[in-house]
Amino acid sequence: MRIPVERQPIRVYPDTKRVIARYFFNGEQRAKEVIERVMRLSEEEVFTIISPLLQEFSKRHRNITKILYRHCKRVDAFIEGVGYDSRGLTNHRKLLLGSYFTHEYSIESAAFFNPSIIEDPDQSELELGQKRLIISFRAVGEGHISSIAFRRAIIDRNNKIEVLPVGNYVDEAEIVRNAMTYEKKLFFEKIVTARIDPKIVKELKGQLDEKFDYDTLNQTVQELQNEEINDSKKTEYEKILWLSDAYSNISFSLDTDISDRVIFPISELERKGIEDARFVKFTDDDDSIIYYATYTAFDGALIIPKLLQTTDFHNFRMRPLHGNGARNKNLALFPRKINGQYTMLSRIDGCNNYIMHSNNINLWENPIRLQEPLHSWELIQIGNCGSPIETDHGWLVVTHGVGPMRRYCLGASLFKLDDPSVEIGRLREPLLVPNQDEREGYVPNVVYSCGGIVNNGKLILPYGLSDYSSSFAMVDLNALLDKMISDPK
Repeated sequence: MRIPVERQPIRVYPDTKRVIARYFFNGEQRAKEVIERVMRLSEEEVFTIISPLLQEFSKRHRNITKILYRHCKRVDAFIEGVGYDSRGLTNHRKLLLGSYFTHEYSIESAAFFNPSIIEDPDQSELELGQKRLIISFRAVGEGHISSIAFRRAIIDRNNKIEVLPVGNYVDEAEIVRNAMTYEKKLFFEKIVTARIDPKIVKELKGQLDEKFDYDTLNQTVQELQNEEINDSKKTEYEKILWLSDAYSNISFSLDTDISDRVIFPISELERKGIEDARFVKFTDDDDSIIYYATYTAFDGALIIPKLLQTTDFHNFRMRPLHGNGARNKNLALFPRKINGQYTMLSRIDGCNNYIMHSNNINLWENPIRLQEPLHSWELIQIGNCGSPIETDHGWLVVTHGVGPMRRYCLGASLFKLDDPSVEIGRLREPLLVPNQDEREGYVPNVVYSCGGIVNNGKLILPYGLSDYSSSFAMVDLNALLDKMISDPK
């Protein structure tokens, strides 16, 4: 018999009002034509157009003038190219030009799903028995572009969850490029996986030191591009700069709420989305706390597993993961080192669960097969649903299985604490199956999670409903562990 699961009467739906102001560019020729038309306007006409525009959009964005100035700056070369001095423009004209190269993007207009949940670093000013939580979601907008969005929640001593209202604005982070240093060996290993012309790679590799910064890389690439007359080869050099953007430090303003922050795709190699972040509260050997998230960057064809790191949810470090174990999707980091090494789950072949160990959190080699599909509800594939959870009886891993009619169900497995390559127990039947109220959505018949927590004896599991919205389920932890131990497979 299946373990009883308490579904919570909470639904978190996509919110079409959650918009960001993105740079809009429709080609060099169109850009020059727009600039020339704007430049022909008198200063009075410019003011008449931009003044009500600022009043309208200041209600929708925290600092719309800053955004418009930034987008105007991005077309400086085209302003100069049609014969105008970009530095001599009035502020109103700069703002107006910026507005023509800006559009709003609704980050949640299509779906809001695949959540993970962790304790908030800030646990101040709470009632006894309460905890403050951060929930990450995969937010999907027009064109099926995915980003990482957040909500804050409170859980009380009775495990009642309240998802708090969102702020009025949504902000993207600032990219901090001057903090970027690349290690030559790892950088060029990832270039190989990006399928860039080997001759181009060899030429660039010979001109860089063992460690280099973004400015050096950019200058070297530009010089090599200028020497090249073949447009296709110039594009290959451009891809290298796209890959460099996969290494990013980003920072949010301190005056933003967690629900105001969205981590949107930065580079061309993730232009189709940042998918399924699995956040984990990691305790290091010195008892310091770091929050990590493994996630997938996707450009429409190429998958790059990446790692997100933060201590405060304002400043984030983003890096690709390297090695033959850092392939495909479904990587999930254990919340502490095991026997002195970082440990990770993965699904490198798209079908089975693997485990791997490393002394370097960014480098993963030699994955070992941990689980393969056994039961009818998971015969297509098995994977994790977030980072393992430490219990007195072993590492609890919530799994997902794909079965007939491509139905996704959730399961659970248990592994030895000191050697998680040893499976202690595994549910024969699913833990959670999409019911009639959950099976309709962007992708029907799917329940899926990217990570849960334990609170007051319950496994708290946020989960996505058919790739559209999200909800929560609770399971008695002892009952779940007893079931896996007494009926191991």
